Amino acid sequence: IRPGDTAVAFGFPLLGILSSQGSVTVGSVTSLAGIGNDTSRLQMTTPVQPGNSGGALLNIHGQVVGIVVSKINALLVAKATGDIPQNINFAVKSSVATNFLEAESITYSTSNLKSKLEPADVGDIGRAISYPLTCSQ
Repeated sequence: IRPGDTAVAFGFPLLGILSSQGSVTVGSVTSLAGIGNDTSRLQMTTPVQPGNSGGALLNIHGQVVGIVVSKINALLVAKATGDIPQNINFAVKSSVATNFLEAESITYSTSNLKSKLEPADVGDIGRAISYPLTCSQ
C-alpha cells in the first residue's frame, strides 16, 4: 500500500446504535507512519468510529493492509492548534499483524490478487471475514 491508495474499512461502528450488519467506508492512505512517525501504523482518511477498531482495512484488491485501531483526538488537537482535524485515523500495518500471527504459530493465508474491485465488492470481502466482538465488565 502507498500514500494515495484507496482504503476500505469494514467494521461495526457504534454497535447497538447503528446497523448490526457492519459498515463500509472508503478513503485513502495518507501516510505510512502514525503519530510521532510510528512505523507500525499507517494513517488514513477512511472514516471510522468507536467499534471500527479491530476491523479490516483493505486495499482495492480486497487484501487486508491493516487493522483499524484509532482516530486522532480531535478535541485535544483543536485545543492545541485552534483547528479541528478531519479524517485522521490509524491502522496497524498488516506486517505487524502477520508478525504477531507467526509469533503465535497462527496460520493465515495471503493472496496475489491484481484486479481492482469496486469498493462495494471490497466491502463484501470485509463482511465475509469480520465478526462483531464486544467486551463487557
